Amino acid sequence: MYPVEIVEPMKAELTEHGFEELLSAADVDIQMSKPGTTLVMVNSVCGCSAGSARPGVLMSVMNAEKKPDHLTTAFAGFDMEAVSKVREYTLPYPPSSPAIALFKNGELVHMIERHQIEGRPAQMIASNLIAAFQQHC
Repeated sequence: MYPVEIVEPMKAELTEHGFEELLSAADVDIQMSKPGTTLVMVNSVCGCSAGSARPGVLMSVMNAEKKPDHLTTAFAGFDMEAVSKVREYTLPYPPSSPAIALFKNGELVHMIERHQIEGRPAQMIASNLIAAFQQHC
């Protein structure tokens, strides 16, 4: 598990912009039972999280006309129980961090895995998500 001193600023980058933390399996199940759309950002300490995933997610929600009803996040390597439960909901995709998933009424409708984040600019991630919001939100 990562030290809290490392994780907290990376969590704050999302929570300060309205993302709700998923800290337990129960939190995830409760969130997935809510009607509407839920964006889940599986956050991580890796460079691609800081370089494109977190900035891309924030750009998408700030610039999209249609937005998810719920913005949530869980931190890989820290919020272990919550991330494990999120990964059950994202099957058949393999575990990935960072990862960005969009759910509609608890069903996965769009997934961005780490390999689709690495080496791509934040603007590309944001464009991908805005298109998904337009289609599903």
